[in-house]
Amino acid sequence: MAWYTMNDIARMTGLTTRTLRSYLRMGLLTGEKVDGVWRFTEEELGAFMDNPGVQQGLHTKRNSLVNDFLLMDTKKENHTCVILDFCMEWEDAKRVVAFFCDRIKEQGEEELRFGMERRKKNVRLILSGPEAAIKEIMKRYYEEN
Repeated sequence: MAWYTMNDIARMTGLTTRTLRSYLRMGLLTGEKVDGVWRFTEEELGAFMDNPGVQQGLHTKRNSLVNDFLLMDTKKENHTCVILDFCMEWEDAKRVVAFFCDRIKEQGEEELRFGMERRKKNVRLILSGPEAAIKEIMKRYYEEN
């Protein structure tokens, strides 16, 4: 069974861990605390992201990734923003999202930004950051999928 941490969900959604803790207190996000660390199942993550009370915030965060990219005109190196639209079942989408989250963790690049939104069979992923990091992640995605 795959588990996600609070930081994993923050990276996937663009929400802060503070906001996620608020969602926990409100009961919109459920999970289990093990050895002082919150863990969430795929089902709990899916229920959270499907909640209408959460979807508007996710939509806003996702759109702000693109807007922030367009407005940032003081880049000191080349940056790229990639938008990927997939038509797939959530089971397949989870693997794709996990792939990108794992690659972002591996990169350790603080400037990488990732957002996702799911609406029925449509999944939109947005990835922005330094060109070299994005290029490497996209290259690996197309080689492995």
